[in-house]
Amino acid sequence: MRISFDLHTHTVYSHGTGLIEDNARSAKEKGLKGIAITDHGFSHPVYGMRRKKLDEMREHCSIAERESGVSVLLGIESNIRGESGIIDVVPKDYEKLDVVLAGIHKFIVCDRFKDFHNMMIVDNLWDIFKWKPSDRLIKYNTRCYINAIENHPIDVITHVNFGAPCDVVEVAKCARDYGTYIEISTKKTHMSDEQWRKVIDTGVLFVVDSDAHSPDRIADGALAEKLFERVEFPMDRIMNIDGRVPTLRFSEFKKHL
Repeated sequence: MRISFDLHTHTVYSHGTGLIEDNARSAKEKGLKGIAITDHGFSHPVYGMRRKKLDEMREHCSIAERESGVSVLLGIESNIRGESGIIDVVPKDYEKLDVVLAGIHKFIVCDRFKDFHNMMIVDNLWDIFKWKPSDRLIKYNTRCYINAIENHPIDVITHVNFGAPCDVVEVAKCARDYGTYIEISTKKTHMSDEQWRKVIDTGVLFVVDSDAHSPDRIADGALAEKLFERVEFPMDRIMNIDGRVPTLRFSEFKKHL
């Protein structure tokens, strides 16, 4: 298995260590067809990218693409900010972006107090102390994911279930129906093997992403390779490996604006 188009990479514009050009050079060295620059969403007060930097980032993506010869897309790893499914990408951002990823993250600006309570307090306590999540919390997080997928043209749900326990099967079914990929992260373990088997059974499509925060980790697939040794994946449903370039829901959506 070789990643051919890494859709999840970070740079100095958020929580990464490298420049956009550094990520592109690394992608070229590793034989990729392309990468997406998907820095953390605007609602993260510390690590989030800033809207005012989007034009500057686009310019650097163009420079990196010319210098490296690989496709360099400008995207975002948006934050799901609440139960309504609200994310920190709004229509005015669409023209400046090529790719939209979304996930649940810690320490963001939430939509409502209820969302702050559940996402920033309850989810974090569960994660820190490894408590068994309540059915109520699982249903809440599941609604966050599903409403985000239904209401926004999201290409990839990142590290689903990581730090935010949910019904992964219901999230996968929704992603399948709306043309959103479920990410197989090679940075962190975010589902049990049994959960992966149940998600596979839904028929959803996948991408393998590095979630690289440094250029050297671009296209790192080691954690996924170990997963594939334990769980029998339908490799033809992983849409960004072995030469394949994924079709993006967000790009198709923008054609009809």
